Amino acid sequence: MALALGQLSDPRILRLLGKTIAVSLVLFAVLGWAGWYALDYALEWAGLKDEMFAGAEGLRETVSLVAVLIAGWLLWRVIAMAVISFYADDVVLAVEARHYPEAAARARDLPLREQFSTSLAAAMRALIGNLIALPFALLLLVTGVGTALLFWLVNSLLLGRELQDMVWLRHRHAAGTASPISAGQRFALGAVVAALMLIPFVNFLAPLLGAAGATHLTHRKGNRAHG
Repeated sequence: MALALGQLSDPRILRLLGKTIAVSLVLFAVLGWAGWYALDYALEWAGLKDEMFAGAEGLRETVSLVAVLIAGWLLWRVIAMAVISFYADDVVLAVEARHYPEAAARARDLPLREQFSTSLAAAMRALIGNLIALPFALLLLVTGVGTALLFWLVNSLLLGRELQDMVWLRHRHAAGTASPISAGQRFALGAVVAALMLIPFVNFLAPLLGAAGATHLTHRKGNRAHG
């Protein structure tokens, strides 16, 4: 992660950072807007109509807004990781070009179709994982910290796997072995990135730092194993 931070001034990384933040925010806004209207319509369809009582529309809008904000807090990781998964090839290329040119020469370029399918699969795994954890998280609200810890644990496991795959998909054809990152290292990487995603403003950097950090971890461990 220290090596990843050191490359934030790289023009290629800065362009990717701007691109991923912009795309993530646009998707976030579009989904939020659509979700707000969908919830408002669903509440009206369920019986909370304007003629029911004065202020019914305002109540629907308030309930819809609160629900969308909560959903947005839960789904930001899904959106951000889906976007960075799509641009992962560019992140890995930038890091490898600067630090691991020999590995970059052996890597395969991922076709657009594979980038899209990988990004979609990552988003679906993150969404399903968080939805499965949601009922347990609600039960843990009484503990004060249990909900946050549960989501951190779930997303640490998910993020570690996604970050590893971002790099390994480009190199497994040449290596012919499993990823050099162990399960513990994969979890540790995911745990750091999941924690960073909880910090306002830093959460914009977290997915890109995670992808860059995974690149360094994969090649440093791989070189050590071959050495």
